[in-house]
Amino acid sequence: MQVEITQEYLDTLSKSIANADEAVVFAYVKELHPADIAEILHELNLKESRYIYDLLDEQTATDVLLELEEDVREKFLASFSSKEIAEQLIDNMDSDDAADVISELPDKVQGEVLQQMEDREQASDIVDLMNYDEHSAGGIMGKELIRVHVNSTALECVREIRSQAENVENIFTIYVVDDDEKLVGLLSLKKLIISPTRSTISEIYDPKVISVKTNTDAEEVANIMDKYDLVVVPVVDGLSRLVGRITIDDVVDVRREEETEDVQKMAGMEALEDSYSSTSVLGMLKKRAGWLVILFLGESLTATAMSFFENEISKAVILALFIPLIISSGGNTGSQASTLVIRALALGEVSVREWWSIFRKEIRVGLVLGLILGVIGFLRVAIWAQFVDVYGPHWMAIASTVGISLVGVVLWGNTIGSLFPLILKRLGLDPAVSSAPFVATLVDITGLLIYFSVASFMLTGILL
Repeated sequence: MQVEITQEYLDTLSKSIANADEAVVFAYVKELHPADIAEILHELNLKESRYIYDLLDEQTATDVLLELEEDVREKFLASFSSKEIAEQLIDNMDSDDAADVISELPDKVQGEVLQQMEDREQASDIVDLMNYDEHSAGGIMGKELIRVHVNSTALECVREIRSQAENVENIFTIYVVDDDEKLVGLLSLKKLIISPTRSTISEIYDPKVISVKTNTDAEEVANIMDKYDLVVVPVVDGLSRLVGRITIDDVVDVRREEETEDVQKMAGMEALEDSYSSTSVLGMLKKRAGWLVILFLGESLTATAMSFFENEISKAVILALFIPLIISSGGNTGSQASTLVIRALALGEVSVREWWSIFRKEIRVGLVLGLILGVIGFLRVAIWAQFVDVYGPHWMAIASTVGISLVGVVLWGNTIGSLFPLILKRLGLDPAVSSAPFVATLVDITGLLIYFSVASFMLTGILL
């Protein structure tokens, strides 16, 4: 059931909570999806949220907790005792979700929760997961999976599935291991069902299996799953032993986090650690002020570049009218190219090794774009000159200067915008930092040099 969460809906719900009318409150939320309940809790205060939460059954409550934003969940968990977290929440979670939740708790509380857990094997699994880098395959994998020995029978495999079904939420596939717990292949449920029960796994399993190592970057895991259309991928350690699996829902979370971080970096700022609404004014200033100062200092070089052409500007003030037009065209083009290449790198569509192919392609694209804008710029001056006398008798020379400059600046901006991310990637830096503001700043400075150089050549003896 879906519901539109309006202010009227929230006001009515808050009033029912204030009146301690459990029946009415429960009727409001009992049919809702955990994600919708979490959205409601985001809009209510902590006391109201806890009131609703305590009315839910254990599994729904756990699912709602996982749907909460990290910063909201952190405050919410603070209202629980260590024993309540261990017995009411963690015991109902998959190991990867449990590890994420526990890692958000203060160090002291983490230890208390782990000690309160009744399932010592699950506690051990959680500790193992918390030791991995959170941005690695080991950090996002879950321990719950179905494994079977290569020499067992199909019937034994079915029995193993039945015994583990309660612990494994989604059984996508069965993993086949040898005596050393090394991953040797996989077995689909379809193959298992249609095979005779006396068949040995060695006769029916598929040895072709795509896996990732525990230290594989989480973003690379997402790329691998995208490339091979996988809904789940096994994780092995340095000795090729099966240690866990990553499901598609974990990868969706990774994609969202990486894309959010890239978008923020491309805006010319540091990535926020928490959500926008949970970031304080001071935290926002820390993330944005430094980069704005750097960009400001970079743009100040524009004034320095213009000072070299002070004599030309004083002789032909008309040239100053087109400065915003020229540098914005180059900056916009460079920003477009930069964004396209950064996204292509993130999706694995291109690599640094293909720089020459990218360079040749963007040279052609930049030249055509420059010609398009150059012609428009030329016509803009030429047509305007027929109605007003602002350009004087030498409007043709001025129009030609603007047109040629636009071709050069747009071509240059497109080239810089496409190659700068590749250079950063080659240096081991995040291409996202070659954001639109940085490329635009660089192109602004160089664009002025191109513009006034063309003007000096075209207008010498006429206006200069």
